[in-house]
Amino acid sequence: MPSLSLLDLTALGVFLACWIGYPVVVDRVPRIQARSVIAAMDEHRRRWMRAMLLRDNRIGDVNIIGNLMNSTSFLANTAIFILGGLLAILGSPELGQRIFGALPFAAAPDRVGWELRVALLVIIFIQAFFELTWALRQFNYCSIVLGSVPPGAEGAENRSRAETAATVANRAARHFNTGLRAYYFGLAALAWIIHPVALIAASLWVVKELHRREFRSVVLDVLRT
Repeated sequence: MPSLSLLDLTALGVFLACWIGYPVVVDRVPRIQARSVIAAMDEHRRRWMRAMLLRDNRIGDVNIIGNLMNSTSFLANTAIFILGGLLAILGSPELGQRIFGALPFAAAPDRVGWELRVALLVIIFIQAFFELTWALRQFNYCSIVLGSVPPGAEGAENRSRAETAATVANRAARHFNTGLRAYYFGLAALAWIIHPVALIAASLWVVKELHRREFRSVVLDVLRT
């Protein structure tokens, strides 16, 4: 049986509530989602695609999408490297236990407890990889839709294509944001290796920081102006 104490189970419950509950609330409750920086950027991407219709030379638009794809690809590749390191740690649990057991205030788990902690990190970064690669594909789709719009025309059909490109770009940005959140929660899950109380504190801190950046930031105020 897994050797998890009551404090471990409590900390894991708090982490799962934060990791799963936060996106459910902020992404699926329309009244809350509409006040986020993500919703504000959705409107700016729509304006971008409407402005794109008036340009004959769209090299700048292609470069913007290329930059978005590069940052997404970087994080997706990093997730693969992190997963490789985590799987290597799973293959030598004694080494990891010794390293983290030497940290001050660290509660060194037994083998099963250690493997559960690393497995949680593996699950988080698998989610990050899938979200980021799907975002990458959607940015690619957006570039193709953009390329299908003829230059110098603003008819109803082209406005519809611009709206399609904006919708695809917005969906890609949402998946990119979900993958980025996984990195934040991955750092929180790393605290479980030190102590269950550290996991609780880190989970709550990540939720606080995400909420501040997505709903209370200066950038959001500027975007709404």
